[in-house]
Amino acid sequence: MSGIFISFEGPDGAGKTTALKKLMPLLQAKTDQEIVLSREPGGSPISEKIRKIILDIHDEEMDPRTEALLYAASRRQHLIDVILPTLKAGKIMLSDRFVDSSIAYQGGGRQIGTREVAAVNDFAIDGHLPDLTIYFDVTPAVGLARIKKDHEGAMDRLEKEAISFHNRVYDSYIDLLKENPDRIKKIDAQQSPEQVVQDALKVITEKFPETFNKGE
Repeated sequence: MSGIFISFEGPDGAGKTTALKKLMPLLQAKTDQEIVLSREPGGSPISEKIRKIILDIHDEEMDPRTEALLYAASRRQHLIDVILPTLKAGKIMLSDRFVDSSIAYQGGGRQIGTREVAAVNDFAIDGHLPDLTIYFDVTPAVGLARIKKDHEGAMDRLEKEAISFHNRVYDSYIDLLKENPDRIKKIDAQQSPEQVVQDALKVITEKFPETFNKGE
């Protein structure tokens, strides 16, 4: 039994984390394989320490390349500690963000080059791309409005960036979607939360029909 690696991507305010919590039990009910849920940056003890540095609102003077390298370092440790052992054990790995986030946020948002950031992360992940990536599509204006409402003003360092930054991130995600049509599948995240979860469930079960067929 082989493991399956699925990542979930989207701009800030896309509702990934909320959708994942609701999606997890629905997926588990359709398979006998154990499902493991993790996140980036973070997901393992060392990676979580790096996460605190990256998202600290007081680290505003952090150089964009330093930021990109920290994300790649956190990702590498997460891969070694969590993702690869999960897949080796034949389990299903769900990750809230992975390599596409760095390409979109640091490469596009920070304007240090999507190819350059992709190259750094190629070294970090050593060819271990997700089998499927679900992209939650939401415009920057809608996403940021959600964050301000839900977080009551408490935003991390990246969420506090100007709308121009978030527009570049969004555009980079759209480019990634066009460049990777077989791996990345788009879901309209401006629908109701319930519909978003159902759409994600449909994409995953249709992609891996032999794995998610329990009870059918």
